[in-house]
This record gives sequence, C-alpha cells and structure tokens, in this order.
Amino acid sequence: MPHSAEIFERVANAPVVPRGLPLVILLTGFTDAGSAVSGLIDHLRETADLQPIVVFDNDELLDYRARRPIISFDQDHLTEFRAPRLELSLGVDALGQKFLLLAGYEPDFQWNRFARVVLELAAEAEVSGVSWVHSIAMPVPHTRPIGTTVSGNRRDLTAAHSVWRPRTQVPATAGHLLEFRFAERGDRVVGFVLLVPHYLAETENPDAVITAAERVMAATGLVLMLDDVRESREAYVARVDEQVLANDELQQMVHGLERRHDAYMAGRNPEDGSYDEGGFNERDLPSADELAAELERYLATRPSADDDKHGRS
Repeated sequence: MPHSAEIFERVANAPVVPRGLPLVILLTGFTDAGSAVSGLIDHLRETADLQPIVVFDNDELLDYRARRPIISFDQDHLTEFRAPRLELSLGVDALGQKFLLLAGYEPDFQWNRFARVVLELAAEAEVSGVSWVHSIAMPVPHTRPIGTTVSGNRRDLTAAHSVWRPRTQVPATAGHLLEFRFAERGDRVVGFVLLVPHYLAETENPDAVITAAERVMAATGLVLMLDDVRESREAYVARVDEQVLANDELQQMVHGLERRHDAYMAGRNPEDGSYDEGGFNERDLPSADELAAELERYLATRPSADDDKHGRS
C-alpha cells in the first residue's frame, strides 16, 4: 500500500511552526448549511495571513467529476484553472496569536490515510488542542441565535454551547473521523455542529459564519477579525426580514418556529402542543425547499450593498 506521505507535500520554505498551537479544521463537502464553513475559510484566507505548510494532493483525494474545478473562459481562450485547495497553514489572529488551520475540501477518497497524516502532523507540532466546525439545516428561526451541538472531550464547551444533544446515527464526514481518532489518542478535541435555519441553508448566511468563528474562538482563545462579516450581516438580515414581512405564509412559519424554539429552550417538549398557538400547522406552510427557493430568488434580485451606495434601486 502507498505510504501516507504520498497524499501530501511539504511546502518549500514554509515558516517554522511553533510548538503547542491550536489546530482548527474546516472542511467543506457533505453539508455546509448557510455556507458557514466555506464562508469562514474565505474570511480567514483574507484576514489571517495564512502561510501554507502542507498541501494535499488533489489527484489522490478528490473526485473531480463530483466536484468539478472552475475554468475561466475569455471569448476565445481559457485564462485560468482554479484547482481546489486542501492545505495545512500557519495563521495569525487579530492579536498576533498563531494557530494552525487545516482548510479546504473534504477528501472523497482515502479517509484513513488522510486521518493518519493529519494526526501525525498534529503530533509533530504538539498541538494544544483540535477544534472543528460544520453546519446542518434545522427547522429553527433566523430571528434567534444559531445554536450548536457539541461533541468531543471538552466538557466545558459542551456544557456552555450544546443546545441539542441527540442520540442518533448520521452519515459521517472526514471531520467526524478526525475527531474520533484524536479522541482515541487522548488529544483535546471538540466539534461544533451549527444548527442553521433550514429555509436559509442554501444562502450565504453571515450569521452562520459569525457563529462558526465564535465557537472557534471559544475553543482556542483566538480573536478573529469579524467586522466585515458583521457589516454584511446587517444587510442580509434586513433583506430576509423584508421578504418575510411581505409574505403571510412566511411570517406564519417563522412565528411557529419561534414558538417551537422558545418552548424547547425553556425546557418544554415542543411536541406537547404548548407552542401551537393560533392554529399553527406546519402542514399548511410551504416546504423548506419552496421557502429557500423563494428567498434565493428574492435575494438574487435585490441590489447589492455596492449598488445601494451608488443609488441604484
């Protein structure tokens, strides 16, 4: 069997990695509701001065036909081929604190070899702990803070941030496998599952990115720059609220989700009818797919922030 090292390459002239840094893992793939993970990756690539240390081999790990790379075409010729990226990088936060970031696509192949490599690299760097984030769609309202389910062996973080603790079986991701292997080895590890409103799952939701960043900061002590994301959040929420207020069915759905959410958070059973005020019945409301499609169409037709600044309507 090929050696694990053949799935990655160390970057020439990479910076020296101090020992004892936190490792943050952000992998896109199976589910990324609200673009929480991809949005945070893009944000960190712009703000955290990332310097690649290890680059993973796309030809070994990626199914190109399932996730096709982007090629740019200019009238009569090709100008750019954008290959997907999966890298281990050294980053720096707003206070100058360094951290390791494993970010990019979730591998399609060779999960066990990939996990062995990541654990070996983490041991080599003597990381202080591991945290990772992913997001799923849930029937929750956008008018409430995004909740999380927390896993791993950081009991302090589970107690502080886990609002939903199911006992279930779910399709695994490479992130789950990494968490499981790190926990087996006795490393400090925590995973955050963001519970993103199902009707906004296919949009780029700044709230999801902010929550993902906040959970990473809680786990690592890092301070991430979020001013730009918070600014975009205000415009995004205003546009969603405007659409909801203009549609009675959407208002009814959101109010019903609010009652269910608040009943659950208060410790009541949301299935016992206590939230069913005013004849609320989910069967009478549009489906998550219908609502998401309507919101997507609306948001796509609205002017951007730049357009607004230039007086366009």
